[in-house]
Amino acid sequence: NEQTENMKQIQEALSTPIGAAADFDEDELEAELEDLEGLELEEQLLQPATKTPATPLPQMPASRYPPQTAPQKAQPSSAEDDELAALQAEMAL
Repeated sequence: NEQTENMKQIQEALSTPIGAAADFDEDELEAELEDLEGLELEEQLLQPATKTPATPLPQMPASRYPPQTAPQKAQPSSAEDDELAALQAEMAL
């Protein structure tokens, strides 16, 4: 079929690189890119770390705060103690 042959030729012509694009080798370009990335990473790692923290740390006050004590719980009454003892005995704890 002549029309099919023409279409195949057109597709081949369109997919074939011309000019400067025909001279590039993908593997060679990939290797060069890896070398450049490696060199850039090396340069970054060899540079001294001179960056300051993004947010400055807060200053501590000169005087100390008095220590805080935990609030004491109210002592349970003896009726509550008796009730608790009865429940514990019931549960066999």
